[in-house]
Amino acid sequence: MKFILGTKENMSEYFREDGTVVPVTIVSVPPITVTRVFEKAKDGYDSVQVGVGTQKKERVSKGSAGAMKGAFYKNLKEFRLKPSDKHTAKEGDVIDATVFAGGDKVSVASISKGKGFQGVVKRHGFHGGPRTHGQKHSEREPGSIGGGLRTHVPKGMRMAGRMGSDRIFQKNLEVVFVDKENSLMFIKGAIAGRKGTLVEIVQR
Repeated sequence: MKFILGTKENMSEYFREDGTVVPVTIVSVPPITVTRVFEKAKDGYDSVQVGVGTQKKERVSKGSAGAMKGAFYKNLKEFRLKPSDKHTAKEGDVIDATVFAGGDKVSVASISKGKGFQGVVKRHGFHGGPRTHGQKHSEREPGSIGGGLRTHVPKGMRMAGRMGSDRIFQKNLEVVFVDKENSLMFIKGAIAGRKGTLVEIVQR
């Protein structure tokens, strides 16, 4: 199992050697440090905890500072291991972008852009009502939420509400190119999130 943490930068284009153009998302992947290794015999499950980035000492709680052993990482993440996963990570090991190569298939997890409270047209793709035939201020309203036979709103009814800021997990994305000198990864397609979003990249 291979994994790394990064931050989303921007989208761009990558030209392959045969001249084809591939839309890519550029992810900055600085080296990450293994802060702790959890073992099933002692901790009840197998996982590897890693830290990335730095921040001020004042912004870290005493409990987190103890887990980081005085390093004050900006982000701590755990990668759970399955029984079939083979990993030889040890506490203090440093993992960088060289663990991946062009052509690898990876899974990516990130937090999507937050859009706040949105109506049904933007949130669920409703068409809204007609612009004619007596409509005045109800072009983007959801319409009836009952069923004619019920006296309550059915569970799961699509309505207006908070949109975005969800954890999005995308599978089978292709690593197009790895810029080892600048610690950048070019991943085919779009990755959810704004610029600067923490991105988890895993290959099992």
